[in-house]
Amino acid sequence: MKWNNKWIRAAIPALLLHCSIGTVYCWSTFSQEIADYVGATKSATEWAFSLAIFFLGMSAAFLGDVVEKDIHKSSLIATICFTAGMVGTGFAIMLKSLPLIFICYGCVMGIGLGTGYLSPVKTLMLWFKDRKGLATGLAVAGFGLAKAIASPIMQKILKAFDNNPAPMFFIMGGIYCVMMFVGHLLLRKPADWVESHEKGGIGEFFKTLGSNFKTAFGNKTFIGIWLMFYINIACGLALISQEKMIFKAIGLSVEVAAALASVTAIANAAGRLGFSAWADTFKDRNTIYKLIFILSIAFTGATIVTKGIVNGAAVPVLAILCVALLIMVNAGYGGGFSNVPTLLSDHFGMKSISAVHGMCLSAWAIAGLTGNQVATLIVNKVGEFKEITLSNGSTAMVNPEGYQTVLYLTCALYAVALIISFVMIPRVNNKEKKN
Repeated sequence: MKWNNKWIRAAIPALLLHCSIGTVYCWSTFSQEIADYVGATKSATEWAFSLAIFFLGMSAAFLGDVVEKDIHKSSLIATICFTAGMVGTGFAIMLKSLPLIFICYGCVMGIGLGTGYLSPVKTLMLWFKDRKGLATGLAVAGFGLAKAIASPIMQKILKAFDNNPAPMFFIMGGIYCVMMFVGHLLLRKPADWVESHEKGGIGEFFKTLGSNFKTAFGNKTFIGIWLMFYINIACGLALISQEKMIFKAIGLSVEVAAALASVTAIANAAGRLGFSAWADTFKDRNTIYKLIFILSIAFTGATIVTKGIVNGAAVPVLAILCVALLIMVNAGYGGGFSNVPTLLSDHFGMKSISAVHGMCLSAWAIAGLTGNQVATLIVNKVGEFKEITLSNGSTAMVNPEGYQTVLYLTCALYAVALIISFVMIPRVNNKEKKN
């Protein structure tokens, strides 16, 4: 076997890393069990997930230059922080300490998420020079597919331990430690790629960080990409966070809703791979964002006009429209992630792509604190919760009017993002991209 090739040194380690850290999206699988076990409200425990996403984005922004200079160090940091955060969360649950859960799951694991997310991206683009979109889409698809793979396993572990989530974190933390460490050992840049970075101390780190921040946020094109990225994530989180309740609001049973959650998770992963591979065929990679926003506006607008969520329980075709909307939002959400590094490389070149990409991921951090929280606020303030009968005869308390109102906000934001994609992002021929 030839060990120095793009699959062994880039694709496989990227999948090992991203399939591990992508389980952050399994939060809804065990969040209620954590709340019950530690004696907290579910809304209080939700801050653990928000903090994890916040620290993901901010650690990527601050440590992007570390990734740029040394992927071996960054992938090791990712492995240690992510698995330590998982195991630490298990101990925090045993101690019934919500603040410790915030620290372990939110802060420590979040740092592992950010460095782990960035580490394989540039390496993939260097190995797959002619199909950068396909390569990054492959890895980021692993991040999106992780939920569909891990959720059933986590459910079985929870059931085996009488819904005590602590053992699950110990078991999964051990599994991910092995997967990520193997990915860390395999990950290598091509032998013909010559780095030109200086390796300095803490002073050099902050000097470079300041320079990267000024270069990025002083550039109109970068700001436009950052805003598009933020809006796509915020809107995605706003709807994905309410997905389970929307399925119930249109009359679907818990079992059907669970099955559809796997479908939307697969759509998320497929969007990451499909939209990025599709973008490789366009002269201007930004075209893919225009398509994502147009499709998102079309599906959201149709659901608003028909009041699909409000009327879905009584009109089956509207229920189907709501499911189609959530599939599209998940696919567009994933596609937005996978195309950011390649779009940035087209505009800013490959030399410092990890640092620039890291800065852009700060949009993810802000969206993690705003997207689902704003949606929850709207649902709690607009309309009222009422009991409805589901397709299997059971009942559920839902607020269809509240979920429907969230769509007005997301549709408006998607329209703003579409305008930005036309006005702030200049055309760049990705067939003649910078190196």
